[in-house]
Amino acid sequence: MNVAYVYPWDIVGDPSAPDRLAGLGVEAVALAASYHSTRAATPYHPSHRVLDVPYPAFYLPIRPSSWSRLVPATPTWTPQDAYLQARDALKAVGLQVHAWTVLTHNSHLGTANPDLVVRNAFGDPYPYALCPAHQDVLEYCERLVEEILTVGEPDGLILEACGPMGFGHQSVHEKTSGADWTPADSDLLSLCFCTACADRYPAATQDRVRAAIDRTHPTPATTSTTDSAQPISGPHTSTTGPAPTTVDNTAGTTTSSPTTPANTAGTTTSSPTTTGPTTPSNTTTVMASYTTAASDTATVDAATPSTQPLTIEQALGELTDEVRAVRINLSDSLRHHLIAVARRTAPNTPITLHANPNPWAAGAFAPLPSGEPGADVLVANCWGDPATDAARLAQLKDLSTPGQRIGAYVLALPPRPADATVLADQLRTYAKAGATEFHLYHAGLASPQRLAAITEALRQHA
Repeated sequence: MNVAYVYPWDIVGDPSAPDRLAGLGVEAVALAASYHSTRAATPYHPSHRVLDVPYPAFYLPIRPSSWSRLVPATPTWTPQDAYLQARDALKAVGLQVHAWTVLTHNSHLGTANPDLVVRNAFGDPYPYALCPAHQDVLEYCERLVEEILTVGEPDGLILEACGPMGFGHQSVHEKTSGADWTPADSDLLSLCFCTACADRYPAATQDRVRAAIDRTHPTPATTSTTDSAQPISGPHTSTTGPAPTTVDNTAGTTTSSPTTPANTAGTTTSSPTTTGPTTPSNTTTVMASYTTAASDTATVDAATPSTQPLTIEQALGELTDEVRAVRINLSDSLRHHLIAVARRTAPNTPITLHANPNPWAAGAFAPLPSGEPGADVLVANCWGDPATDAARLAQLKDLSTPGQRIGAYVLALPPRPADATVLADQLRTYAKAGATEFHLYHAGLASPQRLAAITEALRQHA
């Protein structure tokens, strides 16, 4: 099964949209039911060409009795039942409709409830990132899934950001790249020390993370560990840290500008970026970090001081195993709860996970280092170097159970060319790595030339 991703506003108010999507040669559409803020191109819509989505919203009717402390916002830029209207129009032309569900990425709820968001080792809040260690966040995600399955009645459920978000998120006018934080720093800054998380780690963890970020003592892997702070002499220079990014972009989670193709097993946090849908004008700056994690990077700049941690494991030293277990458990617990809710609510609805085999992943593609037999499809991000993407897919394939499908989340926007031959070659690469279906981003943002390339590439691969 091949799946094209779209937003409700791509369909509602555009009577030509369903047939245009059916003509791509896909069997299903991933229709956003819960999505974060963005600014999106709408190249086909009769009423507009650019749509500003100022806050995250829920595209189904809000039933007040179904929610607890956290209640999603209603959109003002589409009808309140936009998902239902779009679903019916798509199904009328024979397409399946899967509910694309963004979970912990919600700046509206995070800003209104600062006690429930991810906080780094310095206590800085990430308002876009709801921390699933809090019971209120867990309940919100459970109710979100239940409402989508009950009211939306989709043909499939797609879970994105099914775990904690991290440092890699692009704010409006992001200004973090000049700090020259490395990919390892981004992983460290993605560890949550909110009130629900801090006590889960070994006692020395927060101080260790702060010291590693500020370079105030030698790291365990390079010299003896000491509790006394010793400033590192000489300037810190690194070109491997987060690259400059643009505003609010990627299909759902952390992204940054292409740094290196070091995305192996990529997590979604290498430089400050945003998790929003990428438009053709901004995909270039976000693509690499959407797939890359600090711990994925194999090498760092040669000018990096020897005392600078090259990986999160090196920075954490003997604390690594315990910290990693805490991090993985956050995503595992959320995922297990949501799968249980989904199976209870709609037992026959297939579940797709946006997943990353890297245990330090943070963002749209949550860590899944041990697999998940309760899901029907595991989807890996394929927005970077195709060989690196293929390695990540192969890892997910190795973690899959018999009959479980593997999906490649394929970018059809810039900086990828609008070229059917290039796209078809990438699809072949991903298929050889284990992909059995392609999830194409994004059929509402793509130009006519890009839609034609998608259609021809799928035809060549068929």
